[in-house]
Amino acid sequence: MPNTKQPEASHYINGQYVEDSAGKELVTRYPATGEVVASLYAATNNIVDHALAAADAARASWAAMTGSERGRILRKAADIIRERNRELSVLETLDTGKPLQETLVADAASGADCLEYFGAIAAGLTGEHIQLGKDFAYTIREPLGVCVGIGAWNYPIQIACWKAAPALACGNTLVFKPSEMTPLSALKLAEILTEAGLPDGVFNVIQGYGETGGALVDDSRVAKVSLTGSVPTGRKVYAAAAKGMKHVTMELGGKSPLLIFDDASLGDAVSAAINANFYSSGQICSNGTRVFVQKGILPEFLARLKERTQKAIIGDPLDEATNFGPMISQAQFDIALSYIKKGIDEGATLVLGGKAHHKGGLYVEPTIFSDVTDDMAIAREEIFGPVMSVLPFDTEEEALRRANDTEFGLAAGVFTSDLTRAHRVVAAFEAGTCWINTYNLTPIEMPFGGTKASGVGRENAKAAIEHYSELKSVYVGMGPVEAAF
Repeated sequence: MPNTKQPEASHYINGQYVEDSAGKELVTRYPATGEVVASLYAATNNIVDHALAAADAARASWAAMTGSERGRILRKAADIIRERNRELSVLETLDTGKPLQETLVADAASGADCLEYFGAIAAGLTGEHIQLGKDFAYTIREPLGVCVGIGAWNYPIQIACWKAAPALACGNTLVFKPSEMTPLSALKLAEILTEAGLPDGVFNVIQGYGETGGALVDDSRVAKVSLTGSVPTGRKVYAAAAKGMKHVTMELGGKSPLLIFDDASLGDAVSAAINANFYSSGQICSNGTRVFVQKGILPEFLARLKERTQKAIIGDPLDEATNFGPMISQAQFDIALSYIKKGIDEGATLVLGGKAHHKGGLYVEPTIFSDVTDDMAIAREEIFGPVMSVLPFDTEEEALRRANDTEFGLAAGVFTSDLTRAHRVVAAFEAGTCWINTYNLTPIEMPFGGTKASGVGRENAKAAIEHYSELKSVYVGMGPVEAAF
């Protein structure tokens, strides 16, 4: 089979591939056709212990290196990723089903940006001097130790880099578990980091299902857990980490609002709504799936939206002309269709789509609902599929109240030509990541994360350093010590 990408082994530990065929079988398939891309094995208890032991053994020497030395390795890895961008993008497309047109620019390339960014700032991770009269204090920024990263299937190599780069820049070691549906690109990242000069044991990859993640989180050698996943999974992992007083970053799901006012650039707003719902076939946690449109422009907005969405090119994701691919799995396919049925049953108006695509397989048509009310399931629950809900509104106050009426708080966006209103609206959003007159741009220089049920902590930018290091405070007395007696 020409699309087979069988790795040397299932796991990468201590600088080399490792196999244990006693583990549960883990098969990854090309979502466009169902063909097997690779067959691996989930980690056994021995593999989990081997990976954690390797990370634990490597942490002292890695932390002892200078930030410049660590940064140089990360930057070299970024260069290698860019050189192999097409190869890595094809692998990501085979694993996720996302169009190659997308993965070529949004996946490995963004991972390289992340490694480059944290490689560049590694040398500047310092404490501070605090003068206290004749006495003084200073702080030392120290790594946490062994970190665990648990990835999601929608951006596999990007998420691996988002966790690895700040962790390694701060002097930590990492054991990373990819999603069982997308196991391949993290292994390639491990290879590249070794090639770039990363010492053995600093970055390790093990495969597995939920129980593997649970074993990693529960282990006493682990100081930090970073998860990208669903809210239910996040609650479980957060609770387990809390038992051991572990540091955590939780980047979870959302049901984000996108507010479009009647003075907005309509063409740009339509583009943003398309990006916020149909990019990656709707499988993005920060997607703006509740599109609130001011009533005066609603008819024209829907007309333009329908016209442009009908132009989506649905086909083989490996064809660079394709810009809309299949769902990742049968389960996600079924979930998307079940929510479409709920939307119809609850009385929303189906503007476009609404069924499995005639191409067959795991393709779901880009689907648009109008006349959606806030109490409908399609407006309240995360679907993680290509289903857009359009909701009319009258006033800014009303739109904000309804936008914030959700347990989620990952992202939000606003389109308006009134910048005073734009800043007023984003200040009122109960969301961790917001956009004005654009949507879903996540440059590495900007912190990313949510509030409420959508998570804790931040990824990317300098903010991530605070989540992969801690400060030691030192007071220095320069004079005699007085006592009461």
